[in-house]
Amino acid sequence: MTMRALEVLALTDDLSGLSLTERPVPQPGADEVLVRIEATALGFPDLLMTQGLYQAKPSLPFVPGMESAGVIAALGGNVSGWAVGDRVICGGLTGGVAHYGVFSADAVQPLPDALTFAQGAALRVAYLTAWVALQRLGQAQPGEWLVVHGAAGGVGLAAVDLARELGLRTIAVASSAEKLATVRDLYQTGAGLVGPTGIRQAVLDLTDGRGADLVYDPVGGDAFDEACRYTAFGGRLLVVGFASGRIPTLAANIPLIKGFAVIGVRAGEYGRRFPTRGRENLDAIHALARDGRIRPHVHAALPLDQWRDAFAAMRDRQVIGRTVILPHA
Repeated sequence: MTMRALEVLALTDDLSGLSLTERPVPQPGADEVLVRIEATALGFPDLLMTQGLYQAKPSLPFVPGMESAGVIAALGGNVSGWAVGDRVICGGLTGGVAHYGVFSADAVQPLPDALTFAQGAALRVAYLTAWVALQRLGQAQPGEWLVVHGAAGGVGLAAVDLARELGLRTIAVASSAEKLATVRDLYQTGAGLVGPTGIRQAVLDLTDGRGADLVYDPVGGDAFDEACRYTAFGGRLLVVGFASGRIPTLAANIPLIKGFAVIGVRAGEYGRRFPTRGRENLDAIHALARDGRIRPHVHAALPLDQWRDAFAAMRDRQVIGRTVILPHA
């Protein structure tokens, strides 16, 4: 039995190394499950992996897609607690943009009833990153001021959504008025909306000169540089990624004099280093989703044949939230 899958055959910067192929349906090992994939959410790391620019570099060829949702189709011999037909969220470093995927049973969780397959696929990576950054590492307290760079992107939008639940006063920063309007309409962030220029003064004005207690930065580059000027004394500048393409540098005397901390955020690695806390993190975001207190936003859901459009929209910064591929559509 064969299936269709998107394979990365060569690392390129123009998607020319990707192709739809036919390959055998994989079979689960003893501790694995086979999932019929109904939706796979694309993230910036997926795009970077097709170019060989991500920190993890899978061997060629590989199937991209780090997070998916679907229905269990078969169980490995050692797997218990699951049944064929269960609706699940699943994922790994690769393997999502395909009709079927094999995943470790430890990496599978129930799909909350409140979510569609597309929303479920868009939940785990973005919201886990936001939870670890804000709650675990940032130690966010209700009423604190939070600035979210790239607020219309996948991880940024998740932070805006989660911040409502944590009682933070959020200032959303995005590159266009259209994106800012969508952020406002989706999550009713009431503290502030700021375009890509004049951020420092806007933050100081909104906070009565205090500055930001927390800065959530998946952008890097100029955005990080400016954040160093408006993070409050005692604040936490959370380094999430470098979507701008430039990894900034910082003289150590700046956080010393201004009295703020710079904290690196690697949500997956956090869970691997602290397994008990890692399970607690996943349980927390799934409980919030189950109760309807957080709502992943799907920008577009496209069939597998339109994979190029999905990747190109992400590359060209046209996506608000996440674009999802529906392998069986």
